[in-house]
Amino acid sequence: MTRTVIESQTKTVTIGFDEPFCVIGERINPTGRKKLAAQLEASDFSTVEKDALEQVACGAMVLDINAGVVYNSNPNPNETEPPLMVKMLQLVQGLTDTPLCIDSSVPAALEAGLQTAKGRPLLNSVTGEEDRLEFVLPLVKKYNVPVVAISNDDTGISEDPEVRFAVAKKIVERAADFGIPAHDIVVDPLVMPVGAMGTAGQQVFTLVRRLREDLGVNTTCGASNISFGLPQRHGINAAFLPMAIGAGMTSAIMNPVRQVEMEAIKAANFLMNNDANGSAWIAFSRVTDAVAEGASFAEAAQAAAAASSGNRGGRRGGRRRS
Repeated sequence: MTRTVIESQTKTVTIGFDEPFCVIGERINPTGRKKLAAQLEASDFSTVEKDALEQVACGAMVLDINAGVVYNSNPNPNETEPPLMVKMLQLVQGLTDTPLCIDSSVPAALEAGLQTAKGRPLLNSVTGEEDRLEFVLPLVKKYNVPVVAISNDDTGISEDPEVRFAVAKKIVERAADFGIPAHDIVVDPLVMPVGAMGTAGQQVFTLVRRLREDLGVNTTCGASNISFGLPQRHGINAAFLPMAIGAGMTSAIMNPVRQVEMEAIKAANFLMNNDANGSAWIAFSRVTDAVAEGASFAEAAQAAAAASSGNRGGRRGGRRRS
């Protein structure tokens, strides 16, 4: 059975066909967040701290870290992004033992992140583009880390699912040439907005099944892409995620601070027999009860996490590495 192992210094998360769906928190990313971008350029990490702790409390199992700020003072990301990535990783690792995902399109930032991150982070990402394959796959091999493989290549993003499958297969085969096993490749088949392409959901479900059956790889996606441009986006996301899980998707890069989406995932885990005795669902119901009484989802989740930590005597969960 395919298992992708991601580790911090003290905690292990496994993405797998018979594992609970892996929620990768997306919020530590300045893309489209002008306020956060300005804060990061000014070395203000208060929002990063808040986002890290809230996401973990709300159910993120891995935290994506993206330092893609275009500085007003220096627009060259090759110079600014690597040191910012290092600072952000160091900060988040000081706050939580949650495993991390290093997210960048800048090669130097990826390597700086790999040199800084403790444990075995997930690298985000490689594509089918030749220059990206030639740089990222040697890093994956050198640092022995898993990698997200995005199904686009030098021709761009195809609307044809057959082309996207072929790109994913190419990446898996090229990775094998470097001695990288399929279980360390997490394929993103690329979710298109259903508002622009009515078959977008069906395409993803078909692709996920095929990637699992034919290539034996785990899968992920940017979950909110499915609802882009539509009203009531979280309702669409909450319907999409359990359907994707049923098709075999094993993880998603998403916002865990949205109750309706996390509720859908918790229910799907239970229904897929990946929540023994419904213990996670029952624990989550206490959070939703607190929300019904007036707390925000983030507040209720953080209170529940604090109470759980106190009941364990303050010990952190997860397997310690030898």
